[in-house]
Amino acid sequence: MTSSSPLPPVSSGTPAAQPQPWSQLENKTFFLLLAGVTLAFGWILWPFYGAVFWGVVMAILFAPLFRWLLKPLKQRRTLAALCTLLVILVIVILPMSLIAAMLVKEGNGLYLRMQSGELNFGAYFGKIVAALPHWVSNLLDRFGLGNLGDLQEKLSSVLAEASQTLATQAFSIGQNTLDFVVSFFIMLYLMFFLLRDGASLLRRMRDAIPLDSETKRQLFGKFTTVVRATVKGNVLVAVVQGLLGGLAFWFLGIHAAVLWAVLMAFLSLLPAVGAGLIWLPVAIYFLVTGAVWQGVALVAYGVLVIGLVDNVLRPVLVGKDIKMPDYLVLISTLGGMAIFGLNGFVIGPVIAAMFMAVWDIFAGKLAVTAAAKSALPPRQP
Repeated sequence: MTSSSPLPPVSSGTPAAQPQPWSQLENKTFFLLLAGVTLAFGWILWPFYGAVFWGVVMAILFAPLFRWLLKPLKQRRTLAALCTLLVILVIVILPMSLIAAMLVKEGNGLYLRMQSGELNFGAYFGKIVAALPHWVSNLLDRFGLGNLGDLQEKLSSVLAEASQTLATQAFSIGQNTLDFVVSFFIMLYLMFFLLRDGASLLRRMRDAIPLDSETKRQLFGKFTTVVRATVKGNVLVAVVQGLLGGLAFWFLGIHAAVLWAVLMAFLSLLPAVGAGLIWLPVAIYFLVTGAVWQGVALVAYGVLVIGLVDNVLRPVLVGKDIKMPDYLVLISTLGGMAIFGLNGFVIGPVIAAMFMAVWDIFAGKLAVTAAAKSALPPRQP
């Protein structure tokens, strides 16, 4: 009886090719290809960069809510993402849409009142100048600002041009309704997938970046912190200040309170000046035209309530994770809006904060390297 020997394994096909190391030419070629397709991808996304940007921002902001919903929904990620999207629609997008509609309506009404002569800011300015003390009038004359007729004409033309621009923008929004609707649904679509699959996408991005794991962890952590701090610290504070200012204007019977509230909210993004550029001239007008209690009440409300919101709310919303100097916030906000339009009031401060974060990481790496070198024993001659 002969024993059978074990049969050798039979190959069922061509053996799998092992990856070979690239030559220097192949490395350069691949990196050129990588840069080219990345730029091309950014190019095709550029028409909807606003939708993509806000989709990413909203997904980062509401990621904690998504993670909280996963527990009661038994880790069903799709359902949790849909519920989070519904919350965003109800508490963010719907109120903003209503405010935008009211803003367009009040802006058009203000423009029509100015065109008909019912509203004359030049005349209001004339009343303020006429009520000024004699020494202030002499000071205005010394600086060439005493010609009331010229000042009224210039002020009226500037305000008329501004209101006409607002009306033109409102008409442009109406003409580009299809683009707006497409961008809106792109933002919602992207938010859904970023919420549901954000963790896996983040892991793939981390794996693809050629940096050490600690640096990547710091960079991604800083970016998330910066986005949340910028939106919470700037946007929410601006919304609260605009809302408080709008309520004060509505209570005092000032026309187009929603329009002035939105303007105060935007100006609140600028340090040092802020909403005072709107409420302070109105308070001065009340004081010099005899409405003393309205003027005093508006000044007290503006200083004690609107002005203190930034000092009270911003540290609570932002914390100590990120802090930029006021001058950097001002420059980055104005520069961001000059380049990116309305989206720039968030993009600008985010870029500035990431600039500071990256340089902080770089400085830390240099310090660690210098400490390591100083710890080495001196070379023997």
